[in-house]
Amino acid sequence: MKEIGSILSGETLAPPDARGRFGEYGGRFVPETLIPALDELTRAWTAARADAAYKVELAVLLETYAGRPTPLFRAERLARELGLKGRVYLKREDLLHTGAHKLNNTLGQVLLARRMGKRRVIAETGAGQHGVATATVCALLGLECIVYMGELDVARQAPNVSRMQLLGAEVRPVTAGSRTLKDAMNEAIRDWVTNVRTTYYCIGSAAGPHPYPVMVRELQKVIGEEIARQAQDAEGRLPDAVVACVGGGSNAIGALHRFVREPSQDDEGQLGESHSISAGLDYPGVGPEHAWLKESGRASYTTCTDAAALEAFSALARAEGIIPALESAHALSAALAEAGRARLILVNLSGRGDKDLGTILEALK
Repeated sequence: MKEIGSILSGETLAPPDARGRFGEYGGRFVPETLIPALDELTRAWTAARADAAYKVELAVLLETYAGRPTPLFRAERLARELGLKGRVYLKREDLLHTGAHKLNNTLGQVLLARRMGKRRVIAETGAGQHGVATATVCALLGLECIVYMGELDVARQAPNVSRMQLLGAEVRPVTAGSRTLKDAMNEAIRDWVTNVRTTYYCIGSAAGPHPYPVMVRELQKVIGEEIARQAQDAEGRLPDAVVACVGGGSNAIGALHRFVREPSQDDEGQLGESHSISAGLDYPGVGPEHAWLKESGRASYTTCTDAAALEAFSALARAEGIIPALESAHALSAALAEAGRARLILVNLSGRGDKDLGTILEALK
């Protein structure tokens, strides 16, 4: 439980300032009616981080319910078959309960919602994994759950829609705009404005108004803390590069945050364009801390085509018997390019690919 407790430590390796700004990025740009709700949330989060009972309950659930720590796996056969000089390790967040890293965050936030006396929880989701994770914890704690999801994502992520409904959540398709994650977030905010006294808005990305980017980072940074310890155990040193996909940025900031303090680290990330075969990356924004890390030179961000992600997906499935989420396949594609040189590369495998099988089979035709 020691490593879980570090999630909520007071240590900070990067901004934000008191206004939630990472340099020129971040802050609060929301309807005026939500400012008191954000102030209430900030006070509740500050109090929870200082409360031993909250930290212990979260730690126990992460260990006994979610399944932390997740293992580190060396993909030796993949590297050998592709003729890679470097060593490739996978951080197996796909083995976490619900199949992705999202549960780290929703456990912390929905526990906070209950602590605040909010019995109604709303969320937005793209790939559906955050929606599933939110619905899972609401079922565990006996809270009402409503999930907003773009109509396009409802169609291409049908298995996760069914999972949310089986868990007792109401899934509300959003037909406005591009019918993807951006529009789902807009509808969730409209709901929050209308029902702010009774409702907790559980954001899944390292984006949104302050304090959400910091909360999500602190609840996800357990990934990077585990990576550092596990890499030391396996290789006797830290990796040369840590690679993760970026939609809004939650799994990436969770994996990378620990390594911001390392002056010699060459951190890599994946930023999907506003079109992506992956529902979880089909988002035109990114969390403010990622913008700050890019500008400060502490992390680099590249793009990946649908075809390249599908190639990496197929290679991992056939070589190691692991079917990754399409989001994770984007990160894997970048990692394989890095491993063409003699390097120690670590990929955060953010989720499993069950939800994407329909999309993938259609694309591979």
